[in-house]
Amino acid sequence: MPAGGGDLCIRPRGVVRGAVLTLVFTGVLAAAAATGSLPRQESAGEGRAAPVRAVGGATVDSAALAQAAAAAMADGKSGKKAAEEFVSRSGDRWGAVYDKKEYAEFEQALGGAYTGVGLSAGRLGASGVRVTRVQAGGPAGRAGLRVGDRLVSVDGRPVDGLSVSEVVSLLRGDGVPGSPVVLGVERGRAAWTQPLRRARLATDPVTVRRLDDGAVLIRVAAFTKGAGTRVRDAVRAAPAGAGVLLDLRGNSGGLVAEAAVAASAFLDGGLVATYDVEGEQRAVYAEGGGDTGRPLVALIDGGTMSAAELLTGALQDRGRAVTVGSRTFGKGSVQMPSALPDGSVAELTVGHYRTPAGHAVDGRGITPDLTAEDGAEERARTVLSGLGGGS
Repeated sequence: MPAGGGDLCIRPRGVVRGAVLTLVFTGVLAAAAATGSLPRQESAGEGRAAPVRAVGGATVDSAALAQAAAAAMADGKSGKKAAEEFVSRSGDRWGAVYDKKEYAEFEQALGGAYTGVGLSAGRLGASGVRVTRVQAGGPAGRAGLRVGDRLVSVDGRPVDGLSVSEVVSLLRGDGVPGSPVVLGVERGRAAWTQPLRRARLATDPVTVRRLDDGAVLIRVAAFTKGAGTRVRDAVRAAPAGAGVLLDLRGNSGGLVAEAAVAASAFLDGGLVATYDVEGEQRAVYAEGGGDTGRPLVALIDGGTMSAAELLTGALQDRGRAVTVGSRTFGKGSVQMPSALPDGSVAELTVGHYRTPAGHAVDGRGITPDLTAEDGAEERARTVLSGLGGGS
């Protein structure tokens, strides 16, 4: 994304808002949470919902789905199970069905809260499941668990052979604060069982820090509620002339409205993305008044997904930032909720997003301006300094 002012002169009609524009983190929503995953490394955490590693273009007839669920219920069967089978047969690989409790947990996760032990787990090659992040102040952190510890079992059940989403589901259990869980842990040659009690925890999707050269690093882990405003406030609070390094690596997406607000921090209105809903063309716009002159570099990788890809595409297409890192995940489908007769909710694919220049994201991802695998952050800081963003 070359630096400079926006080059699309389309005036804003208002930022699209609402949960119906969620780029849904699909997957095991009972887990209510997993981070975005690199194609070569499956990783998940309790505080964000789990993305499915697939790209689907199929859409589902919501009326036919509701009829299938109702027919199953009339026969004394599970409407939710019938709906799941219907979605599975449809080819909508991003579609999913959740009961009322699971969907409530999903909405809470988008709000930045969840119940768990405060860790993320990742399957790293053949070495099993390892702890990839420990939330400060959470049950796991207070018990002394560390990044790199090997997770062997949850409540006596071995985790080798399970998907990361299944592991996260075990960690969350019934989602009740105070409920017990026992982890089998290995660290080097040491092995032990660690009893914990789940707690209600809050995620911190946006962190801000000043770099040694005077630039400001803004890391956005997910676009949960309020994340866009946090980004905008951080940009406004940055010293005059200081460059911004926007770190979107591992950002699994979230609410499109929040990504649009974040875009508004750097753009003076205009187009963020277009999308279609059952053939009807619509658009997402940034608000006016953003900082269009501050040097900006965005860091991206294979874990940059969904709403984070929309922000990346808008900044890149409109010439507002230089992007550094590796190709993004490629999740650009639109899901909307559909209520079923038994109270469960189906999230169904209804369309796909495109960047301001018309580039499709789904299945393709976004290629950075400068490719950097190892040492991407150092490369990005060098680029930002070259743009005049450092002291």
